[in-house]
Amino acid sequence: MKKRHVFVAASAFMLLAACNSSNEGNGQENTSKDGNSDTGSITVTDTQGEQTFTEPAKRVVALDWTYVENLLALGVQPVGVADVENYHKWVDVREELSDDVVDVGLRTEPNLEAIAQLEPDLIISANYRSENIEEELKDIAPMLIFDPYPEESKGITHYEEMETTFREMAKVVDKEAEGEAILAELDEKYEEGKEKIESMDLETRDFVLTMAYTDNQAPVFRLFNPNGMAPAILEKIGLNNAYDSGSFELYGYATTGVEELLSVEDANFLHIVQDDDGLFEEGLANNAVWNDLNFVKEGRVYALGGDTWPYGGPLSAMTLIDRTVEALDQ
Repeated sequence: MKKRHVFVAASAFMLLAACNSSNEGNGQENTSKDGNSDTGSITVTDTQGEQTFTEPAKRVVALDWTYVENLLALGVQPVGVADVENYHKWVDVREELSDDVVDVGLRTEPNLEAIAQLEPDLIISANYRSENIEEELKDIAPMLIFDPYPEESKGITHYEEMETTFREMAKVVDKEAEGEAILAELDEKYEEGKEKIESMDLETRDFVLTMAYTDNQAPVFRLFNPNGMAPAILEKIGLNNAYDSGSFELYGYATTGVEELLSVEDANFLHIVQDDDGLFEEGLANNAVWNDLNFVKEGRVYALGGDTWPYGGPLSAMTLIDRTVEALDQ
């Protein structure tokens, strides 16, 4: 299901991080409307503020799968990726990672030596993953650090953050036109999905979306909350999220047991479960609560596949739409 490409990058020294508002020389006077100066510098905004680069990034290490996917969407192969094996297990998008991409360790514990050996000119990470080793990473190369799960006080949704980050990444690799084309394609995908949903004779358009798994032989459900990105995607194609934990969930979901499903048993049950988990065959087969749920008894349980990634970028959003439409159209 996954394909691969080769990406050849230029020298690591072609990208230099410059200071922001305190730049010497022309500074703000030569900044154009798109944030890039007359001299060709590139200004990108992340959690650190404005980061200015003199050249587009070419040798990029991505320490979170969302940023891997975003680079691929923009036509850029990263030189290093954290946890390649599990990326292939959990994320299925149309653009494929090259066999030549170097695995640089776990997302939670990347290998600094392996990253340094790649001589990257940019490292991209999520703030909650890199905070403990941020200085060590910055000793290797300039960094862009994003916050995929903004707190409620930030006033930006997970979905809005996804689009904003995608556009900032497009700037730093000089692929802004390509980025806008991808977002336009996603908008078209929403319209196509909505038309297909409207044409279906569904008993209900309400849904609950879960990433479920077995933990200590017990079924566990991550039920996606209204502030999560995945429900926002599905609502754009005309479906209605039936689950609400009643509070803001930082990561966009609440972790529950099977009893919580009683509150959404009249909705369509969409699930992301790894094929080798055994959740349904072993954990739920003889569970009285599960077997008595309306969506189980009425055959409204829909598998989206374990590699439907609900935390990704535009390409993962397209995968989620396609698989949801296909699952419901039965």
